[in-house]
Amino acid sequence: MALGPATAPGAHAAEETGPETTGFVPALVHSIDHPEASPPGANDWSCRPNPRHPHPVVLVHGTYANRYDTFAMLSPALKRDGYCVFALNHGDTDDNLLSQAEFLKGNGDIRRSAQELAAFVDRVLAATGTSRVDIVGHSLGGLMPRQYLKFEGGAGKVGTLVTLGAPHHGTTLSGIAVIASSLGLLDSTHPLLGDGPAQQTRGSQFLAELNAEGDTVAGVSYVVIATSLDAVTTPHHSTFLTPGPGATVRNITLQHGCPIDLSDHLSMIYSPRAIGYVRQGLDPQTGPPSCQPHLPVM
Repeated sequence: MALGPATAPGAHAAEETGPETTGFVPALVHSIDHPEASPPGANDWSCRPNPRHPHPVVLVHGTYANRYDTFAMLSPALKRDGYCVFALNHGDTDDNLLSQAEFLKGNGDIRRSAQELAAFVDRVLAATGTSRVDIVGHSLGGLMPRQYLKFEGGAGKVGTLVTLGAPHHGTTLSGIAVIASSLGLLDSTHPLLGDGPAQQTRGSQFLAELNAEGDTVAGVSYVVIATSLDAVTTPHHSTFLTPGPGATVRNITLQHGCPIDLSDHLSMIYSPRAIGYVRQGLDPQTGPPSCQPHLPVM
């Protein structure tokens, strides 16, 4: 597994930072040649949180993504708000066909990625002198932190978890996963796709274990953002969480009150409305998000 400088424990070398961009496609193109780039505003290890925003924010990308192409717009926005922002690459395996492309990360076993997140969070806490972080994750990057919270020592180290398009209760992949499961193909996808994708499908053993004792962990605030036009996490409401004892949950659909936001699974992380909900989730004193036209990835 290749570890970038932000992932390797104890690494202090200067990290490459990519340019700020307002769209997923140009960010993806940049990451092809710069697979270890940090999003702008992230991974300043000298940053110290301020009283207004006492928790560092850790950004977690999804399957076949990376920290730069996912957060090239959100990371600098949070930095301008005054947050200490950190982002890791995870799940960078070499055991399947797609993983041979260095910019396609997040395809390994979710349990192992959660262990990588645990080490990264501990590094952030040590560097900033804080006791808790907030986490923002897209797709798998929203689901995997729940594994960290429940099974990898994350309880007590996270204040707020904000997720965007996360398959918390499994995805049918617009029916593709259902067909593959009925044909018995999901167990044979590892050589091509890696372990992570199959673990996210509806009915997987991984999800059964993760959700067996409820969706939430006491002491954490959850903000769950969905788009009704999601064709990857399907049905889109399968992302919603039910609060358990000692936890709060806010489930949001981008199109409620804003039908002109046409964000899909990929473009939602560049939606001004979604970013507004992230900012509000991290700081409830932030005003309501704007409603602006936003297109799917074409």
